Amino acid sequence: MPLYKTIHHNSNTQILIWNITESFEQLNQEVQLNEKSQLRLNGMKSQMHQRAFLSVRKLLALAGYSDFDLYYDEFGKPHLIDEKQISITHSHHFSAIIISNEAVGIDIEMQRDIILKIAHKFVNDEELSRLQKTDLTDYIKKLTVKWGAKEAIFKIKNEKGISFKDHIQVAPFELNQTQTTADLNFNGAEQKFNIHFSELDTNFTLVYAFENNDTIQEH
Repeated sequence: MPLYKTIHHNSNTQILIWNITESFEQLNQEVQLNEKSQLRLNGMKSQMHQRAFLSVRKLLALAGYSDFDLYYDEFGKPHLIDEKQISITHSHHFSAIIISNEAVGIDIEMQRDIILKIAHKFVNDEELSRLQKTDLTDYIKKLTVKWGAKEAIFKIKNEKGISFKDHIQVAPFELNQTQTTADLNFNGAEQKFNIHFSELDTNFTLVYAFENNDTIQEH
């Protein structure tokens, strides 16, 4: 059973990460899906996506749930029937879920040079200028953390119109700190988030975010 890691962030939050080594056939035999999920699976063109989809259901089982306990709202955000908060991610051979009593978002990203070409699309000029002073390897890793943090925040809020570049700012951090904060300024409101990050193997980054409900301000 390729459970890669379990992280108990606190008594109310756990993260489960799967290393996808099984074939589609093996996973498909081991997972029972509800009707909507089966239709989604059948419609996927990539077998890697199918394997990731099924591996998430393996993680649900480890957390005490099944596919029948999971549903998606009209905006595509996942929910559990017991009203605990859940967020889901997968990247290449990793998949992960985070389950909590708090609003949470999670993202896994592969650290790749291509992020250098798109950095201007999700990081503002001031942030880029500061980040570019680091060496190339750390620059890529920091950009990956920033992208993952913004993706995790977006998964929490799930609102149309949020711009990663214009509306979400991640506070400066060092890679050995493993945590930072971020601000979302959108629709006249400011909200802070607590960000946690770490590396999986040598070239994947795990990022997860929590809402900080004490810092919402209306303008």
